[in-house]
Amino acid sequence: MMNLRRDVFQAISDPTRRSILLLLTTQTMTAGAIASNFDTARPTVSKHLQILTECDLLKQEQQGREIHYQINPEKMKEVADFIEPFRQMWEDRFNKLETLMQNYKPNK
Repeated sequence: MMNLRRDVFQAISDPTRRSILLLLTTQTMTAGAIASNFDTARPTVSKHLQILTECDLLKQEQQGREIHYQINPEKMKEVADFIEPFRQMWEDRFNKLETLMQNYKPNK
């Protein structure tokens, strides 16, 4: 049996899921509160929440009868750590390009 563990990067490739993560950066929210920010059907938002939870980007916490969703900072850090070397490389390239452009004198 293949392990169907969800891929974090596949999860964040979806714009709605990225929006959900942004919503949850400052607060915990219920599925209903999250869904009210989108024009899509509630089951669609629930599916997005399920995907984000399955790949550990979100944690669920039961409060009374409601489930509150919150970001899992450890998993977000893992994603950030993976992206960091690429960010660094592009920053270096842009800096070199900027230097080239500053020193560029067009032939008159």
